[in-house]
Amino acid sequence: MLMLLVELRNSKLDTQQNNFCRQSMLTLVPTPIGNLEDISSRAIDALKSAELFFCEDTRVTKRLLNLLSSKYNLTFTCDTFQSFHHHNEQKVLKSLDKNLLLEKNVVYVSDAGMPCVSDPGSTLVEYCIQNEIPYDVIPGANAVLTAFAMSGFDATEFSFFGFLPHKGKDRHEKLLKVLNSEFLPILYESPHRLLKLLEELAQIEPSRMVFLAKELTKLHQKTFKKTALELYEEFKKSSIKGEWVVVLQNKVTSGSTLELSDISELDLPPKQKAKLISKLTGRKTKEVYQEILDKI
Repeated sequence: MLMLLVELRNSKLDTQQNNFCRQSMLTLVPTPIGNLEDISSRAIDALKSAELFFCEDTRVTKRLLNLLSSKYNLTFTCDTFQSFHHHNEQKVLKSLDKNLLLEKNVVYVSDAGMPCVSDPGSTLVEYCIQNEIPYDVIPGANAVLTAFAMSGFDATEFSFFGFLPHKGKDRHEKLLKVLNSEFLPILYESPHRLLKLLEELAQIEPSRMVFLAKELTKLHQKTFKKTALELYEEFKKSSIKGEWVVVLQNKVTSGSTLELSDISELDLPPKQKAKLISKLTGRKTKEVYQEILDKI
């Protein structure tokens, strides 16, 4: 009799749990940033219960489901995929019937990592808030927090800047904002622009400590921590591949102030020295450059 009561109780709990899982809502699901084993059981349950997938890239999501199916012998029954990314999100939201989110389990996944963190998804969350639609966010893999913990900088606060603009005045202004951040600055950079970033840092603040994390959680994960100038000198001779997270020592905790004498001693081309001195003194770069040439 006791065994029967226990079985009935467990059956009732299982039914309650299944009913909870079937409650129609939007669920934002983080996906691995490299290592497939970083997927959580909660994330897998959400993917299995999905009746509609919103995806940053439907091809990437289908590939992920295939990999999970193969590795863990899982079956994902949903075959309805809707593209939802930065270029079409407003169009999708305008035509979206909110009853769809009330009647179906909808799962949103970005290509890798946590949705809404330098990835699409925030407008979908705001849509749910405005229309009183239930939603949930499952915690999971995130490159920002992983790099923050790996950097070794003694900080309790940080500022995340995402990707810098590709070029021009916007990039320069954003970079200055990063360098002047009160909190530990963290940003993403592509392999095509990492050397450019290191060159910019070496020109503006060569002694700033920089932590680089390459291909986090993947087979070729690698980290570096040196001054901006040292990293630039090292990387300009290398072939740069992979995705990068950059963590900079913040301005408040910087160990020392760069002096004019420090710049004079650096093994840099005259133009770069002139730009650095110009930044510190406010003098015209052309004037400083000529003075340096006169001393050579």
